[in-house]
Amino acid sequence: MSSVILPWLILAYLVGSFPTAWLVGRAMGLDLRQEGSGNLGGTNAFRVLGAKGGIPVVAVDVTKGYVPAALFPLWDGSALPELALVYGLLAILGHVWPVWLRFQGGKGVATGAGVLLALAPLAGLVGLLIWIGIVLLTRTVSIASLAAATSVPFVAGFTGAPLATVVFCAGVAAFVWWTHRSNLGRIARGEELRFGNGRQTPARKGDG
Repeated sequence: MSSVILPWLILAYLVGSFPTAWLVGRAMGLDLRQEGSGNLGGTNAFRVLGAKGGIPVVAVDVTKGYVPAALFPLWDGSALPELALVYGLLAILGHVWPVWLRFQGGKGVATGAGVLLALAPLAGLVGLLIWIGIVLLTRTVSIASLAAATSVPFVAGFTGAPLATVVFCAGVAAFVWWTHRSNLGRIARGEELRFGNGRQTPARKGDG
């Protein structure tokens, strides 16, 4: 069984590693590693490229998480639906540490949202709506990401998702907070970048 599953595990990581933000940025004449925060995720894409670049980055990154978690368990022949959690986790890790770009990627928010939409659709949808609403109100993507990630495990538990899924959602939320640790001080000081003004700030490795 392990030899049958291994290619799917590798593929889940590779799907997550697809360098969406880098490709969209290059198509628009920019290397996002040298712009804004230098981060290759939806947050920096929105800041630097605006909605024109940010929306396709987020849409593809959500798909990168959704496909392995929702479809790979149907295709791998294992009859083990709990592998959806593993595939989803590997897709998130692939996004944060992509093999193609020296393991320097995004922060896993959009890809994590795709995974959660597959595992707990209602909770994932609520989180996505919260993210969109806060982005529109504050133009601060990091705050929206933290709020959305925090809401998902509570909504998942309230709506009767399996315990393993609720725990997974909580783990994803904790991981999002960890990947945004450099943002927290700037948020507290009122210095956090807002989308559309990323190019005014030099790239800082590890920020997002």
